Amino acid sequence: MDGVTPQRKGRLGIIAGSGLLPFYVAEAARKAGENPLIIQLKNEAEGGFDGFDHATIGVGDMAGLRDLLSRHGIGRVVLSGGVKRRPEWREIHPTIATLVKLPSVIRTLMSGGDDAVLQMVIKLIEAHGAEVIGAHAVVPDLVATLGPLGSVRPGDDDLRDIARGAEAAIALGALDVGQGAVTVGGRIVALEGVEGTDQMLERVARLRTEGRISSRRRGVLVKMCKPTQDERADLPTIGRSTVMNAAKAGLAGIAVEAGRALVLERAEMIAVADEAGLFVCGIDRGLKGFGL
Repeated sequence: MDGVTPQRKGRLGIIAGSGLLPFYVAEAARKAGENPLIIQLKNEAEGGFDGFDHATIGVGDMAGLRDLLSRHGIGRVVLSGGVKRRPEWREIHPTIATLVKLPSVIRTLMSGGDDAVLQMVIKLIEAHGAEVIGAHAVVPDLVATLGPLGSVRPGDDDLRDIARGAEAAIALGALDVGQGAVTVGGRIVALEGVEGTDQMLERVARLRTEGRISSRRRGVLVKMCKPTQDERADLPTIGRSTVMNAAKAGLAGIAVEAGRALVLERAEMIAVADEAGLFVCGIDRGLKGFGL
């Protein structure tokens, strides 16, 4: 995965949702000599972009987005950060170029999975002449590598849980539902839904407290890229909060797909994981040796 190259197609626009990823992308772009425009999604982005050119639009405001792309000469767009709420149909402001697609847009928003929605958004953006690129194209150092990221390594029981969790996460992703699964003693105890990873881990911690999950076996969180996922958006992501919530849930560690997942706050995350005695590792999709 290459970083930003000198051959740039117009100015970079960063569509910012919630979380830390938009900040990482913005800072990396500026270090590479870019002057990115931060397009904050109303009620989603967390602010803090005062040092950058920035603007705010509603999640469904395609007309407003087109105007920003045109006015600021945006040729490349990165989708970064989470979006907790899909727009209602009345909040969608299509452009003339996308008006004919409005019925299918509404159907996708109403019934499509997250990946289907993101692929639709990418097509709508590119219909206005901008190229959508992945966050990892700007910040390649965020991509998870194969093998342990910290000093703690998974044991044999953990490896079996990783294999089981990876199977579950891949199956879940094929349904375009989520990217993560928690396995304890070979038993799948939680699958990620619309609530997201941190809330799933909070649910596991609660189930553990209620005695519905064994207190003698620790278990693992596994996050895998969806089989049909467009890798330019919504790659599986972990960070310090993921490790902290995994520890609260009593897990032994976290495994993510190497090369197709992002690791935020890497140094801080590894320090927290090492202190808590949790492993964090990148695994191969083929699960042959796990790279461990």
